[in-house]
Amino acid sequence: MPPEPRSPRPEAAGEAAAALVRLMARLRAECPWDRKQTFADLSGYLLEECYEALDALARGSIHELEGELGDLLFQIVFLAELGRESNAFDLATVAERIHAKMVSRHPHVFGEAEVADAEAVKVQWEKLKEKERSGPAGGEEPLSPFAGVPAALPALLKAVRVTSRAADLGFDWQHDADVLAKLDEEVAEFKAELLAEGATRESVAREIGDILFTVVNVARRHGVDPEAALQTTNAKFVRRFEEVSRRVRASGRDVRDAPLEELDRTWDEVKRDEGP
Repeated sequence: MPPEPRSPRPEAAGEAAAALVRLMARLRAECPWDRKQTFADLSGYLLEECYEALDALARGSIHELEGELGDLLFQIVFLAELGRESNAFDLATVAERIHAKMVSRHPHVFGEAEVADAEAVKVQWEKLKEKERSGPAGGEEPLSPFAGVPAALPALLKAVRVTSRAADLGFDWQHDADVLAKLDEEVAEFKAELLAEGATRESVAREIGDILFTVVNVARRHGVDPEAALQTTNAKFVRRFEEVSRRVRASGRDVRDAPLEELDRTWDEVKRDEGP
């Protein structure tokens, strides 16, 4: 049975957050390294902490996740402190803004709207986002259909976001057979380019990009997160090749000295032993 959930502790959370804000202000005042950091300097640390939290999630390590979320929270508090110093925002306004957004995006909880299920909530959410993106009526120029999609999103996630937006506007394949035919077309174009006499790295890269983009569409249409799917395959490859290396070393040799035929045969054995 799953453990009993802890009771919410909003007061304790508020006190802990306040202590972090005070800590950050002191670090900015008294620590030379913290004092010299800028928004641009912190972007890399923010991304790194996000990935470390994602890694803990992927490994199912709840204990490590607690620590990684703390590291991520510290980066948020740090950025909020820079915002306070520039008189733009602070942690309080950040929290107030997201609180207001969540209330607005959940009219079935905080208002009179009714939804049938989780899918209906998702549809409602997207409609509310679209309304927010459109802004006040009578604007001079309509916003791009991709307004609000961050330019810095990882490529796979961005492909999902932009194709989902296009699909919401009716620009999508009607049948899986159509998108699969498109995938065959892109693979054929890639093969032709790869074998072409004047092929360049850039031209081959364009064709690979087209294949990946089409595969993302296949995943999106079936509710599959392509990033998560690729992470699963990465983990499977690492696990299997580590076992191949272990078996080769058990024979008294370095994996780099084993012929490819032996590595292929051992890979097949590992794959068979592991099962589907």
